[in-house]
Amino acid sequence: MRGAFVEEMISSRKTTLLLVALALLGVMPEETVGQTSRSLTDRAQASILTILPGDATYSAFGHTAIRIRDPAAGVNRIYNYGTFDFRNPLFIPRFVYGRLDYFLSIATYPRAIRRYRELRRPVIEQKLRLTLAQRRALFRYLETNALPENRFYRYDFLFDNCSTRIRDALEAVLGDTLRFPASRMPPTDSFRHMLDPYVADRAWLDFGFDLALGTPADRTATPREAMFLPRYLMRAFDEAALRSGGSLVAERDTVFWVEGRSFAPQAAFPWAQLVGWLLLAASLIDAAWRLRTGRPFPDRTDAALFGAVGIVSLLMLFLWLVSEHRVTNRNWNLIWAWPAHLWAAWRLARGPSLGLRRYLVLAAVGALAVSVLWPFWPQDLHAAALPLVLLVAVRSGARWLALHRAARERLLA
Repeated sequence: MRGAFVEEMISSRKTTLLLVALALLGVMPEETVGQTSRSLTDRAQASILTILPGDATYSAFGHTAIRIRDPAAGVNRIYNYGTFDFRNPLFIPRFVYGRLDYFLSIATYPRAIRRYRELRRPVIEQKLRLTLAQRRALFRYLETNALPENRFYRYDFLFDNCSTRIRDALEAVLGDTLRFPASRMPPTDSFRHMLDPYVADRAWLDFGFDLALGTPADRTATPREAMFLPRYLMRAFDEAALRSGGSLVAERDTVFWVEGRSFAPQAAFPWAQLVGWLLLAASLIDAAWRLRTGRPFPDRTDAALFGAVGIVSLLMLFLWLVSEHRVTNRNWNLIWAWPAHLWAAWRLARGPSLGLRRYLVLAAVGALAVSVLWPFWPQDLHAAALPLVLLVAVRSGARWLALHRAARERLLA
């Protein structure tokens, strides 16, 4: 996440298109500020900034940063762990492969807030109750982390991101004096269910996420793990206490607010599911008509269906077996999206064969079995995938029946 500050300030169209496809990113480019060797005075203040989600896909999950302010020393800056080098020509391959490095950048506070206002993203500030020694230690920690030899880290969307790094920074500085009351901390949901509300207004993106994520996303997150989302990190800091007494957060302010904004957007109409069921209904009508009238099935249309499902399955296999992403492992969507469907697509385009007939029977029975057992699979499969599975079953079964009839007629002729 970079540009110079990247959690948002990335210039837009190109970035939005890219991150819609890649998903799971959230950043903003900002003016990079040089480091300082100055020490903080007793007027210094450390605080956590939580930025609510924005309209762009790359900002769907919100963002977290640390602010250090010292009027006497002339310091007023934010430290952002959500920065990446978007100009790197290998950015897309590295992200898909799971080897994308993010880094800590420093930006001026006024410019960052001005940019967030332009993007209509509310900012909440939690001022921390730290001693002068702790504020100075946090400042040194951040400045040391921002050095060229220290600033980069291997990004992991769930376990090592812009929010978890800030939690880790506070823990590193405060040690066992910082306490998070786990018994009072949410959530009791899986990672997948925690992510769902943030893309509820983007039906197709939500569908794409669920196709890519494997069973690791269905594990219930611990209170500590839940802090990968800025909303839960903010709540954790609100609940955190210091061993010396008192809460970690001394004061919570809203820097500015935008009417109608919230962490969880209003759910959009489930277009992905509607389109899937409409396609299934049209396919059923078409198949019944062709079987009744003896009209030939459209080879190219069915080849396109099997080819598309086969390509999606190859992407799932890549994310599981080749990439270094952990959350895409053991993807149960592969029980209905078979790489072998690519062979079926090729065979349909070339003409019928005995091998194709046998494969279509297998595909129809397999897809039907997956549909019947839909509620019992160990992964929370997206509802929009069910009509697609049934579509594969209908087209496979109808094609097999048509080919079987044609073969029997040839034998009788």
